[in-house]
Amino acid sequence: VLAVVEELNYTPSALARSLKVNETRTIGMLITASDNPFFSEIIRYVEQYCHSYNYNLILSYTDGNNERLQKNIQTLIQKKVDGLILMCSESHWNISDDISHQLTLPMVIMDWWPTELNADKIIENSELGGYLATKALIDKGYTEIAIITAGIKKFLAQNRLEGYKKALKDANLTINSDWVIESHANFQDGFNAMQKLLKKQPLPKAVFACSDTIAIGAYQAIWQAGLKIPQDMAVIGYDDIHIAQFLAPPLTTINQPKKELAKKAVETLLARINNNNPPYQKIILDPVLKLRESI
Repeated sequence: VLAVVEELNYTPSALARSLKVNETRTIGMLITASDNPFFSEIIRYVEQYCHSYNYNLILSYTDGNNERLQKNIQTLIQKKVDGLILMCSESHWNISDDISHQLTLPMVIMDWWPTELNADKIIENSELGGYLATKALIDKGYTEIAIITAGIKKFLAQNRLEGYKKALKDANLTINSDWVIESHANFQDGFNAMQKLLKKQPLPKAVFACSDTIAIGAYQAIWQAGLKIPQDMAVIGYDDIHIAQFLAPPLTTINQPKKELAKKAVETLLARINNNNPPYQKIILDPVLKLRESI
């Protein structure tokens, strides 16, 4: 039989095998955005851990669209993935009832979670991260500190803003509402937000950018304004994406434990796939300050 298989160059059908053993050894992963390096780095670690356990990863992007979120979840269910990892940070999104009833397969939620879904939840402590970022500026002697948020509808962005406010309050510093600029976690919006901030009077001496992509956009706006970092404007970011260390000056930022987040997500999901009913977990990982030369 083996000789005939080799002669015909026969490849077993993965679909047929999955029907027989009721598994496909695939994991679906739903991501908010494809253009943020932070997500790319998370995906790379998730794929590595999936591969180490002989699972394939199927990626699906929502691009911030709720209708697309619903459709992509249905598609992954139809592909009979063994489990789902959801990393969608829009706190206002809802999963329709007809789809939520189908979501009986094992699932891990990172970054955001709808409370009506039964799933394991893995998240980094963004309020602590926002506090650490702001306190790092305060510890350097800055008292006039602005913030560029990563969107008020994003769950973790809200927490980073709360951390910023708490650090200022603990230091008996006033929160200037003119220095709270709403943005989105991409380069262009970071640039636009920093240009808006640079028109404020009085001008702050430091800015907490709630993502490294925002910080990179802010760098360009500061440079175009003829100002220097950190002499004229200190900048601290969030995420510690790979490129942050190569900026001029290297960006001080909050390091999200991306590799550990990915590891916990995959291992928690596989534990649920292999065990019918373990207790649901909520795992919170703490970020750390990565001190460089921008503050």
